[in-house]
Amino acid sequence: PSRRGTSLNATSGRAWRSASSSTLWLTSPSTSATPSRLAKAACQRGLREASSQRRHQDRAGSTCAAWRRAAARIAWSSAGAGCCGALKGHLGDEDGARAQARRNIDAWWPYLQGDTPAEAIVVNASGCGAWVKDYDSLLAEDPAYADKARRVVALVKDPAELLPQWLPTLKRALRQRPGEAKNLGELTFHPPCSFSHALKLSAAARPGPVESGLRELGFDVRLARTDSHQCCGAGGAYSLLQPELSAPLREAKVAALEAAGSPVVASANIGCITLLQGAMRTPVKHWIELVDEALAGAKR
Repeated sequence: PSRRGTSLNATSGRAWRSASSSTLWLTSPSTSATPSRLAKAACQRGLREASSQRRHQDRAGSTCAAWRRAAARIAWSSAGAGCCGALKGHLGDEDGARAQARRNIDAWWPYLQGDTPAEAIVVNASGCGAWVKDYDSLLAEDPAYADKARRVVALVKDPAELLPQWLPTLKRALRQRPGEAKNLGELTFHPPCSFSHALKLSAAARPGPVESGLRELGFDVRLARTDSHQCCGAGGAYSLLQPELSAPLREAKVAALEAAGSPVVASANIGCITLLQGAMRTPVKHWIELVDEALAGAKR
């Protein structure tokens, strides 16, 4: 995984830390502290990529950094955890996908036990989150893991699902920003298919928690000029296995996003971000990175 893959989790930690001092508390498992109300979130480092480009080096670390700004506490599950299994599953290797699911459940399971178990498993890539939410089906015939898989699925959250509850404290933190704190800049949001259809967190007929939440924080959120919820062409392994169908979708999506005229495009899944960035000069980022950047500016 690239260095940028590691730091999107760090950025998300910073953003969430500005939001609350009690609901979620993020840190490494080795840190010793006992707040009056401890709720741990096991944060899966879902946004990783093998890219040498510098602009990709902060993506995954942003998630936990934003959480830390919310004064939340993360119980890291890095030992033994890895790919969610979606890549193998998309390529038809279901046995390999099941093996990866079991490995992740084993890595997370200690954080779901004890007096202060994790209240959420936060997966910051919507495609990964959608796949993890299907662990119960994937392992339904495995007597050793079926019940554990159901427990994991019940706890999986995308950061967008937690954003609404953090808005009041995030807004207070952003008022510390020098200058026009209520104007955090323009962005065009591309909702991934996994985000819209699997996680049900965005729809063409109504804005989801990311669009609404970012607007409430002070961002000027736009959508692609046409077909805002149309697939960008990534689609799991689709862009690799069916490029003749994927390429026209990406071309149309890039044109529609650029027509919106924003200086940055935001999305919520690594497949979309990587595919779009390969065809755009406009930066393409995870939306949590933009929240973290705004919070970092507020602290200066």
